Amino acid sequence: MKLTLQANSKINLLLDITGIKKNGYHKLFTIMQSLDLADTITVEKTQGGEITVSCNVDGIPTDKSNIVYKCAERFFEYTGIKENKGIHIHIDKKVPSQAGMGGGSGDGAAVLVALNKIFETNLPEKVLCRIGVKVGADIPFCIVGGTALALDTGAVVAPLPDIEKYPVVIVKPKDGVSTKEAYAAVDSVENMKHPKNNVMLELLADSESDEAMKYCSNVFEQAFDIAGRVDIKHVLNKNGALAACMTGSGSVVYGIFKEEKMAQKAIDQLKDDFPEVYLCHPVEYGVKITEIE
Repeated sequence: MKLTLQANSKINLLLDITGIKKNGYHKLFTIMQSLDLADTITVEKTQGGEITVSCNVDGIPTDKSNIVYKCAERFFEYTGIKENKGIHIHIDKKVPSQAGMGGGSGDGAAVLVALNKIFETNLPEKVLCRIGVKVGADIPFCIVGGTALALDTGAVVAPLPDIEKYPVVIVKPKDGVSTKEAYAAVDSVENMKHPKNNVMLELLADSESDEAMKYCSNVFEQAFDIAGRVDIKHVLNKNGALAACMTGSGSVVYGIFKEEKMAQKAIDQLKDDFPEVYLCHPVEYGVKITEIE
């Protein structure tokens, strides 16, 4: 059996750190949104018992360090499948790396969904999330997708009403950001200003999307600077963005617009200075099986 899946990216409409757990992990309050900028994941059952990985982009690891490999390992550990567990995973990458868009997490989520189908384990979504969070904090959200609140280390995901189909401009500065270094930097921030978490949550719960976008915020922007971020936000804002904000621990900056022509105008002004500029739209799911062979 061979499955092809769409693994959507995500942005953080709001990202706050509310504390640190005893085990050293950060406690998060974040509202995330799936976008149609996606990787394509192919998972195929093979002879033998090996997990193998390939990718269309140089520099992406294809060994045991890749998140898709780790997700496959965790799946087989949880289900107790020991025989005939050979699979090949191919990643056709379109989501920028080291960008805060959950590219790797979305790929891992797609692998869990695929294996659940291929091996007919019929695990409910919440169990797949429980397996996935052991590998990466964003994987449960990437399985659930849409618009959702995620709490603690990402294990708690609460779906929210879908936001409007806004045009979303994605801009990746030249430099990527190491997640580990980003969290170290945010830990050193004194007198951190926290977003208005509950205000945005209540507005989204009431489907007041336009008003909610005014509260997009990310505490990581207080921790470090990225070359080009200020200029990107300036262009997005002057072209009428409802929100201009960094996603995740960086480095991508997004702009949410009311109208396509406003978004396109911003893209035209940014694309010469920033080669990775994308026009996206919100979607209601994280992972979608597009083909079964």
